[in-house]
Amino acid sequence: MNTQTLDQMKQLRLYGMIRAFNTSLSSDSIEYTNDELIAYLTQSEWDDRQNRKIERLTKTARFRYSAVMENIDYDRSRNLDKNQVQRFASCDFIKKKENILITGSTGVGKSYLASAMGHQACSQGFRVMYFNANKLFTMLKTSKADGSYVKQINRLERQDLLILDDFGLKALDTLNRHSFMEIIEDRHGKRSTIIASQLPVEAWHEIIGEQTIADAILDRLVHSAHRINIKGESMRKKLRNKH
Repeated sequence: MNTQTLDQMKQLRLYGMIRAFNTSLSSDSIEYTNDELIAYLTQSEWDDRQNRKIERLTKTARFRYSAVMENIDYDRSRNLDKNQVQRFASCDFIKKKENILITGSTGVGKSYLASAMGHQACSQGFRVMYFNANKLFTMLKTSKADGSYVKQINRLERQDLLILDDFGLKALDTLNRHSFMEIIEDRHGKRSTIIASQLPVEAWHEIIGEQTIADAILDRLVHSAHRINIKGESMRKKLRNKH
């Protein structure tokens, strides 16, 4: 009877329920009432599906770092508002379609913070994609050549949270400028974007180029965005000194 039940669970792909059922069969010390057993099996299946969903979302996001909010360093020298960052952990900014702009010199932990927020969003079921900005623009140029540009742009538009890291290392040329405008326009008021950059926001106008387009992009991106300016010495240097 139990073997048949387990086979049917496998066919229905109830993997969490299978593990829980096997555990209940092998345990002599725990006795469940019928309703307790049903609740236990259902909860186990629910947890298993949620965990697999989070794993899938995290894998698809392709983060640079395996970062978590709990490991963020709030040393006073870093100029990080702990209350502000912890509020972001609720992901309300994604529900409100708000943007976050993270700036600071090289190595201070911008990428880690952006990745930690992305991981947090995945854990709450949001679709996230992480890109190095230059690699994203290179990919979009290639997609224009092979005819997949619209597909790539639509994929970016569907993400609840788009993270662009290392923005501004290279000035945008005409093609990249128009692609960036399209991405921001598609997401404006509909989805959230996190941008991390070594350059202060005031310098982005020059990096984007072409005043009219730069004005349009920054008006959509910066207006009512949350800003984080990380200070202090390089975290990489700190870690090297510890070792």
